[in-house]
Amino acid sequence: MSLNLIFCGTPQFAVPTLEKLVDADFRVHLVVTQPDRPKGRGLELVASPVKQSALKLNLPITQPDRIKTNDEFRAQLTALQPDAIIVVGYGRIIPQWMLDLPPLGNLNLHASLLPKYRGAAPIQWAIANGETVTGVTTMRIDAGLDTGDILQQQELAIAPNDTAETLAPRLAAIGANLMVETLRGLQAGSIRQHPQDNSKATLAPILKKEDGLVDFSRSASDILNRIRGFQPWPGAYTKFRGKTLQIIHARPTIDAVPPTELRADSNRLLVGSAHNTSLELLEVQLEGKKRTSAADFLRGYRPEPHEKLG
Repeated sequence: MSLNLIFCGTPQFAVPTLEKLVDADFRVHLVVTQPDRPKGRGLELVASPVKQSALKLNLPITQPDRIKTNDEFRAQLTALQPDAIIVVGYGRIIPQWMLDLPPLGNLNLHASLLPKYRGAAPIQWAIANGETVTGVTTMRIDAGLDTGDILQQQELAIAPNDTAETLAPRLAAIGANLMVETLRGLQAGSIRQHPQDNSKATLAPILKKEDGLVDFSRSASDILNRIRGFQPWPGAYTKFRGKTLQIIHARPTIDAVPPTELRADSNRLLVGSAHNTSLELLEVQLEGKKRTSAADFLRGYRPEPHEKLG
């Protein structure tokens, strides 16, 4: 017998899970997603990626502004009598009444190997901190922040050139399959959940604009990890002649350059960082300008000897 499900999700990361559940013949009776948001210069209302997917799949959709004290929403979910509620990047704290509703609980797909990287930005922080392996976890949601019992996990290698943008779709794909496996395992009674080891927990808090400010007291490899992890937002930025300079692409070098100092070496643009390390900036974007290669930047701005960033 197929399970009756409610699916709660909003971003692109959640779409593969929704699609896999439908492909696997689970009965998704309702898709819950965030309200349409204004976007772009015209501030037109745009549907979430999950809503767009649900429309293509002809699934019922609801978009409540709030869920904790929403009697109409509560009655709607209660009437559906779900076996489980699947939550992937929904963006709301799940209230206790929802946790108590389905017999199999509220099942979450989280983009890390819990208990590492609990929080809103696990993919970004894993790369920014120089991890070489991450993964996905299916878990039962409880009242804490990503603290529920673990059901299943799957590892995934982080490639040296991965960014948050390239890693997220791969994690979403293996996570979608893992959620289907988890539900089938719960149906069969073959999964044994286990509590997280809270002593090994790390946090992946929501990103702030200031997280992207490059700190040249870090080593070149540390800075490069943050450049990779913080794509597309907040990116990695510093100041050049009083204007914001976004560092789009860079690589570590063996050149000895004092921290924050810019140096032109033929068509190469170097900047010094900590521990006798330096970065070669490959692509940058000055405030109000288009992205440009280092060579074009050097031709246009001709940095002075010993000129500094920041």
